[in-house]
Amino acid sequence: MKNSIDWGKLALTIVMGALGFLFLLPFLWMISASFKPEVDVFKYPIEWIPQNWQAYQNYYNVWFGDHPFAAYYWNTIKVSVMTTILSVTISSMAAYAFAHVQFKGRDFMFVIVLMTFMIPMYSIVVPQFMIFRWLNLFDSHLGLVLLGSFSALGTFMLRQFFMGIHKEYLEAARIDGAGQYKMFASIAIPLVRPALATYAILRFIWTWNDYANPLIFLRSRHLETIQLGIQKFASESGAFYSLIMAGTVSAIVPLIIIFILGQKQVIEGIALGGVKG
Repeated sequence: MKNSIDWGKLALTIVMGALGFLFLLPFLWMISASFKPEVDVFKYPIEWIPQNWQAYQNYYNVWFGDHPFAAYYWNTIKVSVMTTILSVTISSMAAYAFAHVQFKGRDFMFVIVLMTFMIPMYSIVVPQFMIFRWLNLFDSHLGLVLLGSFSALGTFMLRQFFMGIHKEYLEAARIDGAGQYKMFASIAIPLVRPALATYAILRFIWTWNDYANPLIFLRSRHLETIQLGIQKFASESGAFYSLIMAGTVSAIVPLIIIFILGQKQVIEGIALGGVKG
């Protein structure tokens, strides 16, 4: 078979690679600036590889200075992990019910769930604030976890994957005497595992990057998350961009690690979404 070069695909690959590199430049500059002394941050032309390394001092001031970054990290990890586990569990159970459980008013209830996704978050902040104060959940990590435990988008997304499961699998299990919980846990969940991993990664990233809810529902400093810590650190270190960049890199690294570890599942989830059962 004669080999030929698809010049169109080659050109598209080169263009997309160049665009991807351009999108990475701000992040690369941020990493470079976090390793520099303050006087070299805005040196022109840009020194992408610092000549004077000051990484130890910058990151030491961030982690062991006046701001308890270790506490911020622990608080954010705790809230993000708990929220992700609870949200994936609730959304997957609701999605399976809307996809494969027959009950009266199912489609109407699903429309109601989708309608909640259309409500702007800030329009319900005051009622949420009042309810959480009444339930003694204000200024607690449990309150933040419960705020993110339900997701209309997650329910909708996972429902589409559950609908792609062949009904013959579930019918065969039902004939063998399996109940809805058995079919959900032993058959449906393994078949949509890439989708669950995709949503879990997205949920973790959304929670990790959440700034508004911790700002509104937390008051105690020892409960603050990394986003509040970064904001306070930046406001108090506004003249020291090398320290701000070191703190920002510290906040972003866990997200990069999570995505690298889960990128295979994300790709499988996207591919699974393009195949209808």
